[in-house]
Amino acid sequence: MFRPERIVERKSTLFSIVVTGVVAILALPIIIPHLLHGYHLAHIFLHVGGITLAVFISILAGIACYRLRTKRLLLSAVAFTNFIAAEVILLVDATWPNIYDLSELSLSEVGHLLTFITLGLLALGVFRND
Repeated sequence: MFRPERIVERKSTLFSIVVTGVVAILALPIIIPHLLHGYHLAHIFLHVGGITLAVFISILAGIACYRLRTKRLLLSAVAFTNFIAAEVILLVDATWPNIYDLSELSLSEVGHLLTFITLGLLALGVFRND
């Protein structure tokens, strides 16, 4: 019998659902219009893969944080959620490089800044004494 809570226990099933969901959401606006763009499509798939892994690890970190209730895991969950935002911004910059601009900062700089914040949050989580 199917029980939704069993999805979390089987990480391969959860990963398959996350991959399918992320690709389905990004297929129409991002993947399909760039299907014949060669290496540009490879660059886009690199960021789609990053989003997929970040969503999967964020879900796992969130579940672990909920079960164990430690601040270290909370920092890890926030870090990986921040990495989702960084990858989304970098994907938007890779897909439409000249459309979105934030005056002094380019989107790639914002994405890299968020990636650096992710590393900082992960370092805080690793070196924190609970």
